[in-house]
Amino acid sequence: MKRFAKVAMVLLFAGVIVASLFAQGTKKPVTVDLWYGAAITEAGPPPDDWVVYKIVREKLGIELKLTALPSNESDQDVKILAAAAANQLPDLFMVRRDPWITLIKQGLVAEVDDMYPQMPNRAENYFDEDSRDFTTINGKSYGMAMPGSLQKNEGLVIRKDWLNKLGLKMPTTLDELYDVLYAFTFKDPDGNGKNDTYGYGAFVELFDQEQYLGRRFDPIMGAFGVAGTWNMTKANFGLNVKKPEFYEALQFVKKLVDNKVIDPDWPSLKKDDFRAAWKQGKFGVMREQFAALAATANYAPFDKNFPTGEWAALPPPKGPKGKSATGISDANYRIYAVSGRAEKAGKKEAIAKLMDWMASDEGYRIIGWGVEGVNYSVDTSGNITDKGVPDDTKFSSPKGQTVTQLRNMVFYNSDLELNARYPYFTTANGRKQGPLMYLKTFQSYPWVNVTGMGTIMPPAGNAADLKRYINQGVQEFVLGKKPLTRENYDAFIAQMDKLGAAEWEKAARVQMQENSYLK
Repeated sequence: MKRFAKVAMVLLFAGVIVASLFAQGTKKPVTVDLWYGAAITEAGPPPDDWVVYKIVREKLGIELKLTALPSNESDQDVKILAAAAANQLPDLFMVRRDPWITLIKQGLVAEVDDMYPQMPNRAENYFDEDSRDFTTINGKSYGMAMPGSLQKNEGLVIRKDWLNKLGLKMPTTLDELYDVLYAFTFKDPDGNGKNDTYGYGAFVELFDQEQYLGRRFDPIMGAFGVAGTWNMTKANFGLNVKKPEFYEALQFVKKLVDNKVIDPDWPSLKKDDFRAAWKQGKFGVMREQFAALAATANYAPFDKNFPTGEWAALPPPKGPKGKSATGISDANYRIYAVSGRAEKAGKKEAIAKLMDWMASDEGYRIIGWGVEGVNYSVDTSGNITDKGVPDDTKFSSPKGQTVTQLRNMVFYNSDLELNARYPYFTTANGRKQGPLMYLKTFQSYPWVNVTGMGTIMPPAGNAADLKRYINQGVQEFVLGKKPLTRENYDAFIAQMDKLGAAEWEKAARVQMQENSYLK
């Protein structure tokens, strides 16, 4: 009997072990329903046999379900808010800030502060102080902010060959800049014996965050502390056009216009006209986007016309009080939120594992470029390239684009990404050049952080009329169509307030405070 009992106990113990191992081996994967923003919407979703599905199932125990959000932002909002109304939000989803705020107020979004320590691969390159601050409301983080498009990617540049020809130094102040612009206009810097150059080139390029004269003038406005549409500080919040320093900035711009050291066509030029003009050697200082300036194809016409010509990055000039700024920086993040339903279902740990694997070396490359040898190759310098792989599967091909649709969830503008997109090349006179040398320099210059400015909505009803009145008025002052006197400017501001500017400022301040944007 004792022997029988021992045998029974051994068999029972062995059965428990086998059952336990069987249970572990057949543990049901956690389903994570992800709504993502596609990198290239027209390319279509990842294929059913996408290698990522297999990897996350086997390594992480996650069954990944993907749904692409509409490409149009308003359609994205409608889809997400409709799902929220039906209490059917997915586990993890990309969301714009406005609907995200609404969902937080409704209690439909989970706090994610406890998830950050579970994502060490993302800690260094994704979740810095700025990104966590972007998703923090009343001291709690309700989403993960992914780096968006390249920030601070424009800057002032100057014809270095013209400086050398005229024996001039790089200007550091507004007064020095004016002297250089004057020389570039009237002292034949290109040596062709013709009066066909101007010191400064620009055109009117307006965005909600950059009204008035537009971003091409921001380095000048920044010297007076009034770059961009709004001042985003708690102490001095409001429309920059109403600040005393803005009036001083307009006086300087009017000086450029009156003394003909700025291309007189700037009020009517379009972007293509502006870029054709600098490639034809028409002006010597401008604010330009790094790739539009120095990518191989974009630089080629200038290089052909002026083989010894050279554009050098120029630090934004200092104004009368020592201020300087290339322009404004409105941090561009993609928010990925975790739904309250996912939290209640106990999925936060699985979501953290998924997000962290995506940012690992393996996940980063597979999601960013695909499978080595199939979708991409690595050159002798260690850079990603699409050379040497089948044409129909390379990451830049229509088929290859389907396997990189989630790359916005892993890309953070690393050197690996940027080197693949913006290679260096050799100019006609043998200089090594590329867009990245300008980008890194532009990013090192002073900028005004205005995160949140892009969410400020103009007043309903007369928004177009108000913005038109403000922008036309500013341009009329610098062009001399209306005398720029203190009396006239005060009257201009008063009429602006009557049209709704004062109410706009008041509502915007409340909105910015509620969303923790003002610093």
